Amino acid sequence: MDTIVAIATPPGIGGIGIVRLSGDDAPAIARAMLGSVPEPRSATLVRFRDAAGTELDTGLALFFAAPASFTGEDVLELHAHGGPCVLASLVEAALALGARRAEPGEFTRRAFLNDKLDLAQAEAVADLIASGSAQAARAALRSLSGRFSREIDALADRLVRLRIHVEAAIDFPEEEIDFLADSALAAGLEECAAAFADLGARVHAGRILRDGLRIVIAGAPNAGKSSLLNLLSGEESAIVTEVAGTTRDVLRERIDVDGLVVELVDTAGLREDPDRIEAEGIRRAREALASADAVLWIQDASVPGAAPDAGLPADVPVTVVHNKTDLTGDAPGARDGGLWISALTGAGVDALRRHLAGLAGVGDLGEGAFTARRRHVEALARASAHFDNGRRALADNRAGELLAEELRLAQEALGEITGAVSSDELLGRIFSEFCIGK
Repeated sequence: MDTIVAIATPPGIGGIGIVRLSGDDAPAIARAMLGSVPEPRSATLVRFRDAAGTELDTGLALFFAAPASFTGEDVLELHAHGGPCVLASLVEAALALGARRAEPGEFTRRAFLNDKLDLAQAEAVADLIASGSAQAARAALRSLSGRFSREIDALADRLVRLRIHVEAAIDFPEEEIDFLADSALAAGLEECAAAFADLGARVHAGRILRDGLRIVIAGAPNAGKSSLLNLLSGEESAIVTEVAGTTRDVLRERIDVDGLVVELVDTAGLREDPDRIEAEGIRRAREALASADAVLWIQDASVPGAAPDAGLPADVPVTVVHNKTDLTGDAPGARDGGLWISALTGAGVDALRRHLAGLAGVGDLGEGAFTARRRHVEALARASAHFDNGRRALADNRAGELLAEELRLAQEALGEITGAVSSDELLGRIFSEFCIGK
């Protein structure tokens, strides 16, 4: 395997910077730049030199012999002073000695290809680096340790056992097995259904831990949406006036709610007969609503008979927030499935923040959550859909053949998560998101 090199620490100036090499020529490059190959897995104080023998810096070198390394190949790390020029000179020296520049995520991709990590674990490396909260970092670390992959594999194994059971009955029709009366099959289907439901909840929560909870603030004009955005974010991000329709575009702010990243999306007020510019804002508002994890419908508590817009997405939870309790005298807080607040005075905002944390559904998982991506959510949803299709085919038509085929398709969809089933296009898309040195 050809040898790759990259700077593994962030751009800028620091006390220490790391240059990493991986590949067959790493030992030869070590002898040329350091004078010898360092003792494996031991930090060695050395002078770094280029191919002409010119001294570049003094620092520590670490060598990890294959296969006991991150990539599964010979790996050399040069820990030098963290100036950009110093690190660039080390990279150039390695290039002159036969290495090539690493592509984004290529070190981790090699770890995957060499069976050091599965695909979900490889993605968790990037998620751990990019985690925006302590809770998200712990979840990414659990995925990196293989917990997520083990649960996916366990569910896939259950599907395999069911396939064996069903296909055996199909192959030996003389046994005259009545699928619907087969208690072992029924129990296996129920176990898989429960596993899909539990894993689906965990993957949804993991996706929120990674990407944040997207909350769209919607409502009629002048209900106080922008005031609420400013209150929760602590910034005067949105213009607030008494003129209805002031907000014409979508505004986004990220806040921290009990360690969970929440993206607040303020939208134009929804109403009939807007002007042309406001109509574009309303169109964008409805686009934002379509991709929301939850909706806060802000309602002016001083306007009798107001109700949420009938066009809200049917599959997105909607919480009615009665604003302007400073005008109505209503007690702030949560009751009757809604919230009463004053975006002007801040009354009831603590109850609202607790409600936002509850919408994520992450807290109920405690330390059992793991990080997940949208592709994981989609793959698991496809697997679950195939499983449900198979159960219906069995219940409606006694079709064991269709059940077996749907179980096979469900197993393949699960395999996409860990990389048991993958394509070069998928791998390229995933590892292109990584930094160069990882």
